[in-house]
Amino acid sequence: MLKRLYLIYLIAAASGATLAEDWPKWRGADRNGEWHETGIAESFTQLKPVWRAEISSGYSGPTVSDGRVFVSDRVTKPKQIERVHCFDEKTGKLIWSHEYPCAYRNVSYTAGPRTSVQIHDGIAYSLGTMGHLFAFDVKDGRVIWSVDANTAFEIDIPEWGISAAPLITEDMLVVQIGGTPDATVVALGLKDGKERWRALSDRASYSAPITVEQAGKDIVVVWTGDNLAGLDPLTGRTLWKQPFKPSRMVIGVATPIHKDNKVFVSSFFDGAMMVNLQPTQQSVSLAWASAGADERNTESLHSLISTPIWLGDHIYGIDSYGELRCIRASDGKRVWTDTTAVRKARWSTAHFVSHHDKVWIFNEEGELILSELSPDGFKVISRAPLIEPTRDQLNRRGGVTWSHPAFANGHVFIRNDNELIKVDLRK
Repeated sequence: MLKRLYLIYLIAAASGATLAEDWPKWRGADRNGEWHETGIAESFTQLKPVWRAEISSGYSGPTVSDGRVFVSDRVTKPKQIERVHCFDEKTGKLIWSHEYPCAYRNVSYTAGPRTSVQIHDGIAYSLGTMGHLFAFDVKDGRVIWSVDANTAFEIDIPEWGISAAPLITEDMLVVQIGGTPDATVVALGLKDGKERWRALSDRASYSAPITVEQAGKDIVVVWTGDNLAGLDPLTGRTLWKQPFKPSRMVIGVATPIHKDNKVFVSSFFDGAMMVNLQPTQQSVSLAWASAGADERNTESLHSLISTPIWLGDHIYGIDSYGELRCIRASDGKRVWTDTTAVRKARWSTAHFVSHHDKVWIFNEEGELILSELSPDGFKVISRAPLIEPTRDQLNRRGGVTWSHPAFANGHVFIRNDNELIKVDLRK
């Protein structure tokens, strides 16, 4: 997939054409937080929505595919329901919507669904906070199949609900749900929703699985509540495990990032860990781990919601109380700290998307920042408010915008607890 995208980019660049690109999955087409389009503005002074669409509250970021935008939300009156919406990408008009009863039980932070809708081969896959799985026909919202995973797999619901975005691999949908027995991770058939395999007896975390290549084969890497694990995508067989047990509570949210036969994860209380993927066999070794004394006295990087970004030999991320940090990938040593990307606050959040030699940052204050990140520091090229923070996601500090944006077809799509907006980023 990456080679194909790179070839398309080279052809477009050579011809002077503008390269358009959908955002059909969590963190983009390849789930790696990269945006490859050309013809995008190199600076801006203000940003105005092309359209606004009314929605309700939720944490799930939008996805974009084949002229349609997908997002999920929650309504509590007159009854508790979760909804999945499909909007026209050009106009913002609602094409279809599906709702289902969903009472939240023993879940903290109840704004709404967490996971982005994943689009593949004309089907939209959604996963709700309590484990409701649906496969919809993208054209009309017809339910192709559905599974109440909470019942089917006897889920031990995590404190913040089911949050890990499903992974599409082979002909299966892989979900981290915390089922029992031995069903922390489950694979279901894309076409029928039937169980293909189950794996691990760990506690579930909130981190989305990824696919990486090791020893010439694809493997599924999942960060659970107890381990970083590599699984065979066809059978679910555990290939390797690297322990990363939480000192206080399961709180892994950020997606693992991968580069150069290494995988990096970062946790709010327990700092960061880098793992070496052995290139000739499916095994791992610990490269380094670093943790501070507590959530305020941190070393290296203690992320929560923000997935770090790996550029060159350095990793950049948001530390526990909102500090943007640069660390060396080789040993986790801190290079610099900046306090201007997002406000200083507990769990302060900003999302990173790399775009050629620039980085787009969307912070919890609703600002979009075009920047450069390097070992020399954080350089702001342009910065402007994009959307108002709202209080359902977090009823503190005037509200937040914690949902990950989608960058697609020359625009950015973002939501808060009231609306979904589309903003033009083209030159």
